[in-house]
Amino acid sequence: MEFPEKDELVIITIRKILPYGAFCVLPEYENMEAFLHVSEVAPRWIKNIHEFISEGQQHVAKVYRMDQEKNQVDISLKRVNEEEKKGKLEIIRTEKRAAKLLSLAIINSKTKLKEEEIRLILEKEFGDLWSAFLDSMERGESALDNVDIPKALKTQIVFLAQKNIKAPTVDVIGDISLTCFGEEGIEEIKKVLSLKEEDVSIQYLGAPKYRISLVAENHKDGQKRLGKIIEKMEIIASKNKCDFSFELQRS
Repeated sequence: MEFPEKDELVIITIRKILPYGAFCVLPEYENMEAFLHVSEVAPRWIKNIHEFISEGQQHVAKVYRMDQEKNQVDISLKRVNEEEKKGKLEIIRTEKRAAKLLSLAIINSKTKLKEEEIRLILEKEFGDLWSAFLDSMERGESALDNVDIPKALKTQIVFLAQKNIKAPTVDVIGDISLTCFGEEGIEEIKKVLSLKEEDVSIQYLGAPKYRISLVAENHKDGQKRLGKIIEKMEIIASKNKCDFSFELQRS
């Protein structure tokens, strides 16, 4: 039987609640039993454990102690922060989505291989099922060159990945301070800010502040592109004797 690792984040289902804690199961590990002590439910003293958990509920917990010889797994809710919780739930969500896409790809390709066999092949190559679809979306069939599955199935995986998955993006945002002193000050400001490209937005924050933002595949490319736009704005602002400054917001 496979055991979770110490400090691993796991999904738990509350099975039975007692005054001193709760017996839970781990769906990711064939419903292995784990124990949640009342002191590990919340960061403060608990008078009534039922105020925090209910039977049948699912939570994200952290494994803090494990004894394989005794078949004992101790878990904690209070040791999981919000960022860890969100990350774990996102992994579960994407894996469920990938599983649905794989089932559809198998049906459409009419492959004779069993779903579990295909899943193991893809997980061996990519680490997890979602990464297989994400890589196929980005690179096409070349992502599956080293994967020993039928060509028709590869074609369907790529087709469904590119149809249903959008490339991850990031927002690159910065603040502009712009003041023009000439008689045509407003027109000069418009001239500077009009240098933005179609997919770049500028929001008025209140004189002399403006917020500029764009969407990119990653921060490095986005900052490089935004930097070129700001350089052009600075040149026009200088020619029109405007005060111009820019500050990039840190993610």
